Amino acid sequence: MEEKKEKSVKEKVSAKEKALIEENENLIKEIDGLKAQADEFKDKWMRNVAEFDNYKKRNAKLWQDAFNEGVASVIIKILPVGDNLDWALTLGLDEKTAEGIKNVKRKFNDTLESLEIEEIDPLGQPFDPNVAEAVMQVPAEEGEQSDTVKQVFQKGYRKKDKIIRYATVSVVK
Repeated sequence: MEEKKEKSVKEKVSAKEKALIEENENLIKEIDGLKAQADEFKDKWMRNVAEFDNYKKRNAKLWQDAFNEGVASVIIKILPVGDNLDWALTLGLDEKTAEGIKNVKRKFNDTLESLEIEEIDPLGQPFDPNVAEAVMQVPAEEGEQSDTVKQVFQKGYRKKDKIIRYATVSVVK
């Protein structure tokens, strides 16, 4: 009888061990599945983070480009004012009028500088078609090198690497 009890106990223990082993294997499979799912979610999350970062960079660049284009558009429209102030200073004006025009021109230049607009002054430099437009060729005089800017008819302006208006010049032939 004791043998039967022992056998019965062994069978129960054996059945419990088998059930535990089977449950353990099922849990391991479930854990592996959850790990795979977590890896997949992590990969998707990382891709979305990278995509959003790229989106923010593209959007910031688009915004900056649009802003710079707007600034350039306004500057192009006010540059003739500066040209007229320069022209007025070449006239024979009385001292007070000339001083007033100089003050206005100084303020105009300060405004351009605050917008990071710089003047292109190619006078006496070798002609560069990337910053100036030649509208005239003049014969070389003694000591002048050919392909040198002789006279500037209209100043050029740039904002960083972008030309807002090309300088209009005459070039020594």
